[in-house]
Amino acid sequence: MGFLSYVLVFIGGGIGSALRFLLAKFIVFQPSHFPWATLLSNVLATFILALVLYFFKDAAKWPTLAPLVVVGFCGGFSTFSTFSYENYLLLQQGQLVIFLLNVLVSLGFGLLGFWFLARS
Repeated sequence: MGFLSYVLVFIGGGIGSALRFLLAKFIVFQPSHFPWATLLSNVLATFILALVLYFFKDAAKWPTLAPLVVVGFCGGFSTFSTFSYENYLLLQQGQLVIFLLNVLVSLGFGLLGFWFLARS
């Protein structure tokens, strides 16, 4: 992995993280409500990852796209740590239904994206 790959991960991660931060400012999480911003960022990052893998994995541009989009952008835009923390808060608030819905919807949509593209 050359120096350019590290730069591409840095750029993609910065863009993804900034967009996730912006999304969280527009859709603020309240501990007793559904975490829409985290769901949206995780699902969108997963679909982007699935699309890039499906359409570009064998392309000549893959060595550039993988660090920029797959590792950098998708890694910066998605957030497992926030997903875990918000689920912890939901459980702490006694919001078991919202917790279960969040886990099932998040995992379901993520897997659905890959499944749909794999069948194409």
